[in-house]
Amino acid sequence: MKHIAVIGLGLFGTSVAETLVQQGHYVLGIDINEQRVQMLARLLNQCVTVSNTDEETLLALGIKEYDAVVVAIGDIESNIMVVQTLQELGVKRVMAKAVSHRHGRVLQRLGVSQVIFPEHDMGVRAAHSLSGDRVIDYIELSDEYNIVEIQAPRHFVGKTLDQIDLRKNYRVSLIAIKTAQKILISPPAETAIEAQSELVMIGKNEDLTVFYD
Repeated sequence: MKHIAVIGLGLFGTSVAETLVQQGHYVLGIDINEQRVQMLARLLNQCVTVSNTDEETLLALGIKEYDAVVVAIGDIESNIMVVQTLQELGVKRVMAKAVSHRHGRVLQRLGVSQVIFPEHDMGVRAAHSLSGDRVIDYIELSDEYNIVEIQAPRHFVGKTLDQIDLRKNYRVSLIAIKTAQKILISPPAETAIEAQSELVMIGKNEDLTVFYD
């Protein structure tokens, strides 16, 4: 179990905090809005209202002892100021939400562990889901490589991975197979594809698009 603080409990911050709790982590939620804090008080391990997020306040909350801090504040100025303070305090891992690519570049220069673009990422996923009937989910790893989860093509059903040979014939790698009963991570070559299976694959976008329709 990790101890993680989420600063900013808007839609994105709340989603992150609730998911982390469901995964078994200890989560501290921080926001200036008392109503938001009261709404989440029963869902998170600890939830506090603060009038500001300066160094003194964060130290009083024991922020330096947390394994990671997610800065989910939407206001750019406040977002950057909190990130700077966390970096100066020596917080182990800082992840921050960016509202634009320019904002993201500033955060990267500040040395955050990871910049998150929630609106952009959701837009990309929605576009790929709309453009391909089989696409269930899509994660953009870089400009070139991506992870996609699709419904198994009909002509794959009943065949083994060895027979399909995704690497040779499609230049992609299979990460997992999901069925209604189980998830197989790195399945062996003799695994046969069942009807209604979902395939999680990684590869270049130009190679993955063949599976979209």
